[in-house]
Amino acid sequence: MSTYNVTKLPIVLASASPRRLQLLEQIGIAPQTVIATDIDEAPVKQELPRVYVQRLANAKAVAAQQIEGTVPFILAADTIAAAGRRILNKTSDRQVAKKHLNLLSGRRHRVYTSVILMSTQTGKISSRQVCSMVQFSRLSEKQLEHYLDSEEWKDKAGSYAIQGIAASFIQAVSGSYSNIVGLPLFETAQLLRGHGLIL
Repeated sequence: MSTYNVTKLPIVLASASPRRLQLLEQIGIAPQTVIATDIDEAPVKQELPRVYVQRLANAKAVAAQQIEGTVPFILAADTIAAAGRRILNKTSDRQVAKKHLNLLSGRRHRVYTSVILMSTQTGKISSRQVCSMVQFSRLSEKQLEHYLDSEEWKDKAGSYAIQGIAASFIQAVSGSYSNIVGLPLFETAQLLRGHGLIL
């Protein structure tokens, strides 16, 4: 958490993720309001991970604008893990989470986030997309079951949280760490700077 005062900005954070709110606070930013959007997150057949996260981030921004169009800007993001072309969505199903983690065990995978900043007055969208690489160690059956018992994996992209217990399974990270948590802070700050919202 930042030791600086948190500045409230005229933005809507279109996200139900407490992690994104915490990440913004880390760099001294608080949104004017937070909206949890309800959109269909099912991938389109043969949709590539990069295309998927961009589409969902856009959809979240548009949905938030329909709910709250008076705040000048909407900040929306979507994060996924991808093993090759396979999209590893958030899940609340233990068996699905186990499949995800078995797939990630002992190999590298990518984490993608698309960040959108939309002007509610003009509808103009600025965006950034970030990709980080994560190397998982090979998980034993006992490690896997212990992690599943923790339920930390629930509603997490790729069925793990790098900022939690799963950090003990991760050998290496290439790229933005905050991206893997759920919001690439440098790129998000650049979007906000581009609109004069922060220094």
